[in-house]
Amino acid sequence: MKLHRVGSTVALAMAASLGLAACGDDSPATNDNSAEETSDDTDAGTAAPAAGAGELSGTLAGAGASSQDSAMAAWVAGYNADVEPNVTVNYDGVGSGAGREQFIAGAVQFAGSDAALDEEEQAAAAQVCGDGAMNIPVYISPVAIPFNLEGVTELNLSPAVLAQIFDQQITNWNDEAIAADNPDVELPDQAITVVNRSDDSGTTENFLEYLSAAAPDNWSYEADKAWPVAGGEAAAQTSGVIQVVGATPGAIGYADASAVGQLSTARIGVGEEFVAFSPEAAAKVVDASEPVESGIEGDLALELARDTTESGAYPIVLVSYHVVCKEYSDPAQADLVKSFVGYVISEEGQAASADAAGSAPISADLRTKAEESLASINAGQ
Repeated sequence: MKLHRVGSTVALAMAASLGLAACGDDSPATNDNSAEETSDDTDAGTAAPAAGAGELSGTLAGAGASSQDSAMAAWVAGYNADVEPNVTVNYDGVGSGAGREQFIAGAVQFAGSDAALDEEEQAAAAQVCGDGAMNIPVYISPVAIPFNLEGVTELNLSPAVLAQIFDQQITNWNDEAIAADNPDVELPDQAITVVNRSDDSGTTENFLEYLSAAAPDNWSYEADKAWPVAGGEAAAQTSGVIQVVGATPGAIGYADASAVGQLSTARIGVGEEFVAFSPEAAAKVVDASEPVESGIEGDLALELARDTTESGAYPIVLVSYHVVCKEYSDPAQADLVKSFVGYVISEEGQAASADAAGSAPISADLRTKAEESLASINAGQ
């Protein structure tokens, strides 16, 4: 397996030093370390992957969401073992915001992101991607609420209470509002330490979108990639949040469910019940969601149904995307993107991430749409 980087500790310069052209006519020329051209069939409408199994070689660079780290390791392993053994995939899990910045700057061929490109980012991406960029859903996962409370392993939190905790309006674990959600739990007289992301994060944006939709009377901040409330503890990337929560008595945070390990996690109020996270519960929310009208043909960004009251649905969910160009300046790069992301969205790729990270597989309908989007990727002359 040619996995040179999965995780969050390699410097951002690593991806840039590959010297690869990312997207569009403004990108730098491909150097000797990048993919060799192996297929002339790169016009729009070409099915993905563009070349047959085992026919590609070269290097594909991506960067972004640390929530994808476990899944990415599984995807690269499966891709090298079963599809293209001579392709090296580098992925730097520096966070969604940094990954999108690298993609827009032309330093990487794709970004992993827990939030779709916004209007401003799409405009910037068009400078290197020609016809713009597409958000391809590849990973569906709950955002868990881990907590560290001695003697308490089960905790119910309604949307209003959760919002007030993270807004630091509720500051002690034995607050009567928390007690009302947990009548059978002996809550300690202990201060609450809120742990949030210090870096721009798609996970943060997804969590804030949920709070805004589910608890509008208790959450006044707009959804953004940056955490809006001062105070508490801040940590970089998913692993940092988990580390601080685990080491801090009385702490509570938010993180991709694949990373919580042995930490206890809260059940979230949905309608008249409290629901624990699971891939199946997260998938229910995605199935009820609507597409975003971005104006980019093939873009599959979703407007998630954050305020659902459907029984058994877990509403704090993220859909993580692979952000790709609609047009690449180098046909070989277009081939590699189609091939690798094509494997990621395949049944085999989705099963690999489910086994490695506990994610929910995308639906057959969404897979078909994603395949059509990948097939539309073109290569400039």
